[in-house]
Amino acid sequence: MTTFPFEIKATEGKARTGTLKTPRGEIRTPAFMPVGTAGTVKALYMDQVKEAGADIILGNTYHLMLRPGAERVKRLGGLHSFAHWDGPMLTDSGGFQVWSLAQLRKMDADGVTFQSHIDGSTHRLTPARSIEIQADLLGADISMQLDECTDYPCSHAEAERSLDLSLDWGQRSLDAFGDREGQTLFGIVQGSNFADLREKSAKGVVSQCFGGIALGGLAVGEGHDQMCATIDMTVPHLPGHLPRYVMGVGKPIDLVESVARGVDMFDCVLPTRSGRHGQAWTWDGPVNVKNARFAEDTSPLDEAVNCKASQDYSRAYYHHLFKAGEYLGPMLLSWHNTAFFQALMAEIRLSIAEGRFEALRHRLQTAWASTRSAPKDQQG
Repeated sequence: MTTFPFEIKATEGKARTGTLKTPRGEIRTPAFMPVGTAGTVKALYMDQVKEAGADIILGNTYHLMLRPGAERVKRLGGLHSFAHWDGPMLTDSGGFQVWSLAQLRKMDADGVTFQSHIDGSTHRLTPARSIEIQADLLGADISMQLDECTDYPCSHAEAERSLDLSLDWGQRSLDAFGDREGQTLFGIVQGSNFADLREKSAKGVVSQCFGGIALGGLAVGEGHDQMCATIDMTVPHLPGHLPRYVMGVGKPIDLVESVARGVDMFDCVLPTRSGRHGQAWTWDGPVNVKNARFAEDTSPLDEAVNCKASQDYSRAYYHHLFKAGEYLGPMLLSWHNTAFFQALMAEIRLSIAEGRFEALRHRLQTAWASTRSAPKDQQG
């Protein structure tokens, strides 16, 4: 298994900052990966994504295999060329999206058969097919093993059955991946919110010798506090020399608290999804630009973020764009949010290097206290 060089440059407590070196460029960690679901980070040019500070983006196996088709992407030069992104790219395995199609899928020991949400056509995803799509056809720098995302909440027995299946699929993913030059494969820890199962899964994944390790089964409705508890019960069983990746997380407060627990990589659709719905993320907390109080507010979204969308347009203008239904509103706000998330990661990296991460963490905990997610059964 090819393992990209991963250098830890500074630590503060469990938080750490470093560099993951890939053939297509260095990834500064902690790193937030903008999500390019269908070969595009929604509403943005790739130049804007790069200028915002992103070193790596994420591509989505499920969506790309259905449209335009992974084989077609290969014929068109691979996903980097197709999407006009020359930096590192990570692809998910498709497992999370298939998990979300509860009424359209059938699981078995060898893989999953599912119906397309687009046209109802039937498709088959196995560990080997997932690797073929990610590494061979899309050309990902970092691929993910196929796993089963565990329901939350679930019983101990169901969580154990699921993690055992994911361990088996992890080994089959490794076998299909083989030894590749310039590409690597990450494993995924499952086990729901059970400490003994997280330990069992983590030790099993570590023994399989992946190039990095992800914490799966989060951002599925468990809430902020349970997310933190699950990370706490998992990270102690992971080696320090490999990058750690929490999948699908999340809100800025989630990122800060995950970094404090030793996590290096993140992805989430939140910056652009929030941008399409009128929510701006700022150093002082979220702002809903559609609120009437911004109708005559001439202040910028956030002068501390080095982005034209953050500095050059007033909140009143954003309010107008969304009220008028203008395309420019979601485009500018998605740009700002993407830049803000990258600015947050840059400040986290710098604060760890300078030994002031805990001070930053405390300040942001206070500013963003109201944004902590509740468990899904407590959400209104």
